[in-house]
Amino acid sequence: MDDRQLVEQIEALAAEEHRLEQSHVGEGLDEEETTRLQAIEVALDQCWDLLRQRRARRQAGRDPDDAEVRPPGVVEGYQQ
Repeated sequence: MDDRQLVEQIEALAAEEHRLEQSHVGEGLDEEETTRLQAIEVALDQCWDLLRQRRARRQAGRDPDDAEVRPPGVVEGYQQ
C-alpha cells in the first residue's frame, strides 16, 4: 500500500467512525457497534503508524515499501 492508498484508507475509516458515532448521539452503541468502533480505532492507529514509518524511511533514504503494519498491541501501546 502506498502513501496515497494509506491516506484514502485513513479517510474512509475516519468517515465510518464519525458516521457510527453521530448515528448514536445521546444513546449508547450496541455490542456489535462498540466492537466495530474499537476495530476502526485500532485500524486507524495501524494506518497512521504505517504512514509515519513510510515517511521516516523515505526521509532517511530507505525504501518506504519495507515498512510493515505493526500489531495492535504495539500501536495501541504508544503514548500520545
